[in-house]
Amino acid sequence: MNYKPMRIIVTGGHHTPALAVMEELTKRGNFCFFWVGWATQAEYRVIKKLDIPLFNLQAGKLYRTASVGQIFKIPLGFFHAFYLLIKIRPRLIISFGGYLAAPVVLAGFLLRIPAVTHEQTVVSGWANRFIGFFAKKVFVSWERSRQFFPRGKTVVTGNPVREAIFEVKTNRFRFPENLPTIYITGGKQGAHVINEVVREALSEFLSSYNVIHQTGFSEVYPDYQKILVLRRQLPKKLSRRYLVQEFFGDEEIGAVYKAADLVVARAGANTVVEAAALGKPAIFIPIPWASHNEQMENAKLLERIGSARILPQEKLSPSPLLKEVEWMVKNLKFYQERGEEAKKLVDPLAAKKIAEEIIKVIQIKP
Repeated sequence: MNYKPMRIIVTGGHHTPALAVMEELTKRGNFCFFWVGWATQAEYRVIKKLDIPLFNLQAGKLYRTASVGQIFKIPLGFFHAFYLLIKIRPRLIISFGGYLAAPVVLAGFLLRIPAVTHEQTVVSGWANRFIGFFAKKVFVSWERSRQFFPRGKTVVTGNPVREAIFEVKTNRFRFPENLPTIYITGGKQGAHVINEVVREALSEFLSSYNVIHQTGFSEVYPDYQKILVLRRQLPKKLSRRYLVQEFFGDEEIGAVYKAADLVVARAGANTVVEAAALGKPAIFIPIPWASHNEQMENAKLLERIGSARILPQEKLSPSPLLKEVEWMVKNLKFYQERGEEAKKLVDPLAAKKIAEEIIKVIQIKP
């Protein structure tokens, strides 16, 4: 007998751990996933490649904004989510946090559709605390995060890590010269301030290092295009040491990390966890306006262990960044040893634990 797949809505702002959990669920049953939220260009490519239906949610964000347009989108997002839930009729909602997931979980609660949620960061924003109130189960990455949610339904699972970071599927990131390799990234959406500093100091970087640079996708700043023009103007000797791309997908990211001796990055939860899982030394430049200073708190996890250093954005310019890179490269062995300690922070079974808890929730009759 053929059973229809169980419908599950996945929503929120972090698609990397979401995909890891979805993969584990697929091993355990017959599920049909629907992605509800807003996807960046990078996320859109990944989700569509997996043939997962994607619905863009018109949700508003209240935190630190008095924009009339944003405030208007808050009830609009709720009614849009309500409509989508009635249309899709899922058995469960899996939230990966943020203001995008809040109206979906609330609408689901009113429609008696159970929800679970996962908090990636050390500290929790208001949207995730709101979601946690309505969710059947709350999964957190860190013991310290328990304080933000009801204890009776909160489980420490760790942050799911995508398998792709451990898999080398290409030889593309081998450089002709045996120099230390720096991987610079501002995440999928990029970080304009980091890209600008790299552009200004590119020749200095390439005089001593190989550089892999993910500029990210941006609808505001043409960083990738500007840096491509600059790369074409470099002497051939230097241009061979520089590989720049808007985004590295799962088919490439494992090879990128494998090649990198040092990571220079924002301090989003997933970036920090991936650096820890691989034991990679890192320089973190946290977003200063992140909710509840969450990126700084993420970065401090590895700074305390000694595998990372923090360069505050207000101090970011070519000279300080070059000095930080030079210091860490000179002391690379020490930071790599501390990186082995950082690996202990990451639970490799996080995605499996979350999938098993989700199965328990699904088995409860609504």
